Amino acid sequence: MNDSLSIPHLILNASLVVQLVMLLLIVGSIASWAVIFQRGFVLRRARKAHRTFEDRFWSGVDLNELYREIPAEQEVHGAEHLFRAGFREFNRLLPKTRSSQAILDGVQRAMRVAWSREEERLNLHLTFLATVASASPYIGLFGTVWGIMGSFMGLSMAQQATLSTVAPWIAEALIATAMGLFAAIPAVIFYNRLSAQASRLLGQYEDFAEEFHSILHRNLQGRDERDAA
Repeated sequence: MNDSLSIPHLILNASLVVQLVMLLLIVGSIASWAVIFQRGFVLRRARKAHRTFEDRFWSGVDLNELYREIPAEQEVHGAEHLFRAGFREFNRLLPKTRSSQAILDGVQRAMRVAWSREEERLNLHLTFLATVASASPYIGLFGTVWGIMGSFMGLSMAQQATLSTVAPWIAEALIATAMGLFAAIPAVIFYNRLSAQASRLLGQYEDFAEEFHSILHRNLQGRDERDAA
């Protein structure tokens, strides 16, 4: 009796459909943990890079010097990406037009595109976690319903129905629900956590873009005042 109710025994002796449901849930759980660890590493590295760049940016370094420190062929991320995109557009438009507003609009558009790419990078694969979190309980429930249907069909053909004969069938059906929750609970917890971390970082990038835009605006105002004098 104990052996027949052990989890490995129940899984191995479950119906093919229930076994496929369990396999799908196991694969989804493993994949979601891989995404959790990978996204956690990316976000930790992004937070560290943001702090490092902001310390350098607000250290009083000349913006042209800071821009030259970033290799053109290097793929950069975060606030550094926004800075390079905005300052490159600033340098491109500055000799072409005397309109400060046109220059600032171009800088803002360039940084908005860079911010959108950062949003896509930070939220990469998080929709998969949301899918696992929302779908796993229903997949597990499908396995449970299928297993219970099979148990009732088996009961209809049994001469005598006792607890010892019904228990293994019900237990194997409920394992599917348990596995669905096992896959869904970590996915929903870490989806909320990682999404909140990504949102905070994106908010910091947006704040940096606004501050950088203000710095360029003051520089252009100073140029216009010198030209007017």
